[in-house]
This record gives sequence, C-alpha cells and structure tokens, in this order.
Amino acid sequence: MKRFETILWESQETTLVIKLNRPDKLNAINAQMLTELDELFSDLSFLESYSSIVVTGIGKAFAAGADISELAQCTAENGAEFSRHGQHVYRRIELCPIPVIAAVNGYALGGGCELALACHLRFASTTALFGQPEVKLGIIPGYGGTQRLPRLIGISRALELMITGEYIDAERALSWGLVNRVYESDELLDRTMEFCRYLAQKPLHAIRSLLHIVTSSISENYELEAQQFGILCGTEDFLEGTRAFLERRSPVFRGK
Repeated sequence: MKRFETILWESQETTLVIKLNRPDKLNAINAQMLTELDELFSDLSFLESYSSIVVTGIGKAFAAGADISELAQCTAENGAEFSRHGQHVYRRIELCPIPVIAAVNGYALGGGCELALACHLRFASTTALFGQPEVKLGIIPGYGGTQRLPRLIGISRALELMITGEYIDAERALSWGLVNRVYESDELLDRTMEFCRYLAQKPLHAIRSLLHIVTSSISENYELEAQQFGILCGTEDFLEGTRAFLERRSPVFRGK
C-alpha cells in the first residue's frame, strides 16, 4: 500500500492500524482525507495479511468533525455531492470484509462521530466525547449519521443528540450502546490491540460472513440525507452558522 499525507498506517502483528493525521486541525476530515481513506479501503490486498483494522487519531482528537473551511463552501447546488462523497467512503469502510474497530481517543464529533459509527466496533478512552453538532451550523449530519446513530442507540436518543447538538462522554456512550468498551487513555490502544489478537484466533471465514450479512441487510436512506443536506446548504441559517463558527462567535439563526 502507498503512503498518504492525511492518514498514516502501520502493521502491528495481524492488525492494520490507521491513524488520522491532521492533529493541528484536531483531525478534521477534509476532502483529501476522505479520498485517501477511500483509496486505502479500496485496496483489498491487505486482506491477505491482516485479520482486523484499527482506526484512531493522532493527538487529542479522534476526529473533531468535517473541515468547516471546506464545508462553508457548500451551496444548494453542490451540498448534496459533498454529503454523498462522505457517505460513499464511510459505506466502503462499513462494508470492509474484516472487522474495523474505532479506537476513539478524544473528540469524535460530526463527521468524526460518523466515521466511528461506520466502523464495526467502537472502543473509547475515558476522555472521549461524542456528538453530532451539525444543527449548530444550520445543517444535519451528512455522512450517514441520520441512519447509523438511531440504529445503535435508538431513535429517541439519536434525535436528542442531533436536535440539541450536545456532546456525551464515554461512560454515557457506553450505557447508550454507542461504544462497546471504555478504557483509560493510556491503555486504549494496548487494550484494543489485545482484542485484535483475540479476534485473530477466531475463524476468519465465519467473521467475514457475519460482517457481510449484518452490513448488507441494513436498510439505509442515505440519498434522502444527502438531498436534505444540500437543501440546507442553501439556507441563510447555514451561512450564518458556518460564518459564526469560523469567526468564533455564537450564531444568530433566523429560520431562513
């Protein structure tokens, strides 16, 4: 596999470890990172060498959302395509035939939370924070969050998170079923790798069958999400929300 700029990868025994590598931007997910993730997960040659994949972030964040400077360029005309790009990449990750585990080491917000949702399992550090704060920008989750989050934690809790834009900590995420396990920060990767070694002893063909059945049987309405995302990118509230974020002030929404 080739080397990339916004993600790093390394082999650890039978596990491929992928690290999001924009720590100065809290690993905000930009178009380049999406393209590089897409290219990496399109190369199935790693199936010959690995029995699992771990996705984590470098620095104090897993991924603190989409890159707002890019998001702010969205319009009613191109917003849906912006959404579809992320949906496509995350769906490719979800359809990976070997287990993909998100080791969430800090902020997992917006598109970063959606990336964790696209992984098959989620292990979190005690310092992790989860949220879908897109409503604070005048939009909705656009990378599959409207579909995956309700499946994991139920419609009522998912709506609460998406409507309020509030964050939850690792312990609440565990109690709600958003994450599988919680570890101390300095133990997260070691304990995740310990789990991967455990997985490596399991029958690989059976695991692949389970992943295929579960991920293929899910009824998803991604296109409606993308269409609504695009429509909202054409509103005055979206312009105000993104401008306020970039200007580090509170937005004033007018319902237009």
